[in-house]
Amino acid sequence: MSKRYCKLLVIFIFLFTFMHQASSAQTPYVRVAKIVVDSAQLESYKAALKEGIETAVRVEPGVLRMYAVYDQDNPTHVTVFETYASKEAYESHIQTPHFKKYKTGTLRMVKSLELVDVVPIAFAAKN
Repeated sequence: MSKRYCKLLVIFIFLFTFMHQASSAQTPYVRVAKIVVDSAQLESYKAALKEGIETAVRVEPGVLRMYAVYDQDNPTHVTVFETYASKEAYESHIQTPHFKKYKTGTLRMVKSLELVDVVPIAFAAKN
């Protein structure tokens, strides 16, 4: 299986795992963050990311799901799939103390960041 195919498969799996959210009147706001991390700081970055994600999902009602994965062949390439109840929930998320802690704490660890807004096509999930 090619790397590109694997990445696309991960994205589609992510999108399809929360179909039940689509039944609400408002379409979720979905964003993909493509991050390249300094290899010397990878473990510290992963710890900060994990803490930030777990906190956001636990304390923010508008944060529906967050998944972080890294490329099997290049672990410094991290992809984060973020799903919010709305664009407003995302805007609220980036103002929280835990997000700001993550952002400032990892600023020198991140070599590049690309944020991509995506539009869900279909969702399906098993309970």
